[in-house]
Amino acid sequence: MKEFQNKVAVITGGASGLGLEIARLAAKKGMKLVLSDIEDRALKAAELEFSERGVEVLAVRTNVAIAEDVELLAEKTMARFGAVHLLFNNAGVALNKTAWETTIADWEWVLGVDLWGVIHGVRVFTPIMLKQGASSHIINTASVAGMLSTQGMAAYNVAKHGVVTLSETLYHDLRRRGANIDVSVLCPAWVNTAIWDSARNRPDELQNEAEHKASDDVELEESARHAIQSGRVTAPMVAEIVFAAIEANQFYILTHPKIKKWVGLRVEDILQDRQPSPQE
Repeated sequence: MKEFQNKVAVITGGASGLGLEIARLAAKKGMKLVLSDIEDRALKAAELEFSERGVEVLAVRTNVAIAEDVELLAEKTMARFGAVHLLFNNAGVALNKTAWETTIADWEWVLGVDLWGVIHGVRVFTPIMLKQGASSHIINTASVAGMLSTQGMAAYNVAKHGVVTLSETLYHDLRRRGANIDVSVLCPAWVNTAIWDSARNRPDELQNEAEHKASDDVELEESARHAIQSGRVTAPMVAEIVFAAIEANQFYILTHPKIKKWVGLRVEDILQDRQPSPQE
């Protein structure tokens, strides 16, 4: 897709961070916006920002982990705009815990947003895009954690690996159908957004009954927080990279080129029957 004027972009996690920057760039390109987010205050602020600029915008509070919420998002989108041209399955949360200390509630929260959120988006919106027949594009936000297995991020890694293979499978399924829908999977490394503070939106029913920190939990969290906040690639930069990839119909979007070295090392470990190499 190379023409964006008057097209419709649906963006989950669209009220802050990367989602908001994608929305801002989409608006500059003349697109109509559907912003989905679980955080009411941020969603209202984003809606106000765009409406004051004269952008056609629909804001829908959505918990992407809940199928009915995503179905309602689609219903409201079609009722307001009648079409979807860009779908950004972008909502995400992060958690730093070792594999054995990740609780059931942790798994349900992270997989619910990071993996099931994308599953619901694909399941609900793809049939709409197939039916409308117009050129469209689905962009699923994964992470380099979908290609690597960084220590202390078990649930996040599992979810993001799922997003990568879901995106690849979706690509093959759509090509076999001859559909006019392109697919990309976005795999950024450290970007300075508020994902490090995603627990602020964690549902009450998925809180741990007795929250405690294991001996290395604090160290893991502080290390991740520092890496995110010191990231040289900013959210606006990623948004620019994403739209360039859409125009070029690029499937894998790796925003940090140096990561390719580690991806290659992992592939070599597999091909050479080696133990997993340290990822630093």
